[in-house]
Amino acid sequence: MDILLVLKAVIMGLVEGLTEFLPISSTGHLIIMGDLLGGFSDARGKVFEIVIQLGAILAVVWEFRAKLGVVTQGLVKRDPTAWRFASNIMVAFMPAVVLGLLFHDAIKTYLFNPYTVAMALIVGGVIILWVEKRGLTARVHTIEEMRWQDALKVGFAQSVAMFPGVSRSGATIVGGMMFGLNRSAATAFSFFLAIPTMFAATIYDLYKNWSLLSVGDIPFFVVGFVAAFISAYFAVAALLKFVSNHTFVGFAWYRIVFGVLVLLSAYTGVVDWSGV
Repeated sequence: MDILLVLKAVIMGLVEGLTEFLPISSTGHLIIMGDLLGGFSDARGKVFEIVIQLGAILAVVWEFRAKLGVVTQGLVKRDPTAWRFASNIMVAFMPAVVLGLLFHDAIKTYLFNPYTVAMALIVGGVIILWVEKRGLTARVHTIEEMRWQDALKVGFAQSVAMFPGVSRSGATIVGGMMFGLNRSAATAFSFFLAIPTMFAATIYDLYKNWSLLSVGDIPFFVVGFVAAFISAYFAVAALLKFVSNHTFVGFAWYRIVFGVLVLLSAYTGVVDWSGV
């Protein structure tokens, strides 16, 4: 096995896991990091990114296994609270399904490059600062209090994250806060909404790229998958503790600085992004 390739797989897996559920865009970081490391811009690299994304979402399933078990039992027993929770997730999931099917290929073809990612990081950071400065008053304090209208609004906010660099978690959390959820409820709902959204995206991408899979790539993919699972597990736990008494201002400034550095590196020629 190529040790250098394994090391790159570990780095990409760690990046995916650490950034997937933070409001800083995992897709954007993977595009930029993959281009810096080299070897991840081809078809095999794209399939690798799909596999490590699955590792990250399985970490969320494991973190929330108790809640998911309670909801599953509630659905079987026809518990109204469980059914409302599940229906809200499905309502929020639908905008991404419809818009994803319509624009998935065009977005991947024309927008997946460091320049668009950098601009989205900066704009997203400014929006987070604006939302935090407004000091919004929440009317929904737990995900059980959400109405289907609240879920639908969050779902449309999530669909904005199809633009690389926006951040799915950032769009859903900040969008949820703008639509009346408090920080903790918006973060929790973002995690649960990630489960069907990311599973669907992963299955769809694997279906479209199945012919590119090779038995020889399995060890390489497994290493990245495990790294993504472990790093995502700790990132989710850390974020849940963080949001209880912190704002997202730090993440906003990180996005802005990172985006500016990418644009400056391109302008000064320090990094040649022309091969993307």
